[in-house]
Amino acid sequence: MSIIEIILIAAGLAMDASAVSLSAAAAGYAKDGRAAFRLAFHFGLFQFLMPVIGWMGGIHFVSYFSSIDNWIAFGLLSFVGFKMIREGMNPTPDKQKKDPSRGMTMVMLSVATSIDALAVGLSFAVLNTNIWVPSVMIGIITVLLSYLAIQIGNRLGVLLGSRMEVAGGLVLFGIGVKILFFN
Repeated sequence: MSIIEIILIAAGLAMDASAVSLSAAAAGYAKDGRAAFRLAFHFGLFQFLMPVIGWMGGIHFVSYFSSIDNWIAFGLLSFVGFKMIREGMNPTPDKQKKDPSRGMTMVMLSVATSIDALAVGLSFAVLNTNIWVPSVMIGIITVLLSYLAIQIGNRLGVLLGSRMEVAGGLVLFGIGVKILFFN
């Protein structure tokens, strides 16, 4: 597999994490540098780990998981998305925004946006491809694109305010629907 193919795969896998990063930042959830770093880092970490898990699991393990992976991603993204929509529809000015780069929300978003990477790891195993270089590149590209998306999202959030929280929730739900029906 060529380096260009790996970069294209990595960029494709990073799109869900980048969209979630953009939405979270635009909704005001990742305003400080630490939250932005944690969000981008965890997305990159999970995008690195999932292909390795898929590769190590091989055909037998992933064949059981692949029948429900789209439903898991849909459920996790929908849960967080509807929560964001609800909070955006009922804004309270003094409310402290919850940081999605901490706790179970971070884990749910990281898993939901990296399930496709598990299948990519499986395909690397089937193709008898070394997993380490592609996984590292997938992780790094995801971190970079997610961080860039956070920076763009923070600028959009300042312009559009709490409407971006609703829009961000709709984007998360939309990504979940896309994963459910088009993967």
